[in-house]
Amino acid sequence: MAKNLFNRYIWLVDTIYRNGRLSFKEINEKWMRTDFSEGKPIPLRTFHNHREAIQDLFDINIECNKSTNEYYIEDADQLSKGTLRNWLLNTFTVNNLINEKYKLQNRIILENVPSGQKYLTSILEAMHDGKKIAVTYQSFIKNEPDTFDIEPYFVKLFKQRWYIIGFSTLHKMIRIYALDRIQTLQITDRPSLFPQNFLPEDYFQACFGIIHGEGPTETVLLKVKDNQIKYFRELPLHLSQKETTKGVNYSIFQYRLKITFDLVQEILSYGPAVEVLAPESLRKKIMDILSETSKIYEK
Repeated sequence: MAKNLFNRYIWLVDTIYRNGRLSFKEINEKWMRTDFSEGKPIPLRTFHNHREAIQDLFDINIECNKSTNEYYIEDADQLSKGTLRNWLLNTFTVNNLINEKYKLQNRIILENVPSGQKYLTSILEAMHDGKKIAVTYQSFIKNEPDTFDIEPYFVKLFKQRWYIIGFSTLHKMIRIYALDRIQTLQITDRPSLFPQNFLPEDYFQACFGIIHGEGPTETVLLKVKDNQIKYFRELPLHLSQKETTKGVNYSIFQYRLKITFDLVQEILSYGPAVEVLAPESLRKKIMDILSETSKIYEK
């Protein structure tokens, strides 16, 4: 029952958001076409109770224009930005659609994110309650796992993997751990203190992916060719992206980034469609990798 109620909230927000403004009559007409309704209209009192619950859960306000009696999402433009609210709304909206259109389930293929299923809830609970977590962690570079405490600061999703970022008692510093390499996890009674003035978004501000890196932030110039230009415009590689030059069949994009392993791998994934112009150290690193790769295939 609770899950069904939660899905109703998501449906209501998504319906009003996509349509801009709707009267209660129009909302009910759309409601009657869903499986949620079971052939019955939604009572006005229930609708207002849903509005209050949505505000408490998602901090999303469904307001009413008294002159037209139409309902709308307050600050709807905020939902189009890369916020947690937007991610939650998109995730649960897709889930609702799949459940509602169950006959299409075998025609909808999603990415699997296995690491989020087992430990994510416990980590979020520990963060909420201000408790350390005790983990047994198997690193790729070690033969045996280590057991230690982490003060959980925040979590991040990157390329189908969840990561926890926090202070490690093993390394005596902030470290990044992949959830799919955790063997056991327990919430402890030991307190965890979230540092004052620490902003998770600032921690990765100059990073492409999940590797933080200790090097300096540098100006990176990428020459992007042909059809890849449109992809870079629609889905920027990083928040600092600026298109500085528009040529014939190419564009130059500028970034402020640390040179990390995952940035190098991302650039390599585009093949000849992307060329590094600066810094010279990154250009040379890409050239060396391509040269070594070429030797392997020449053999």
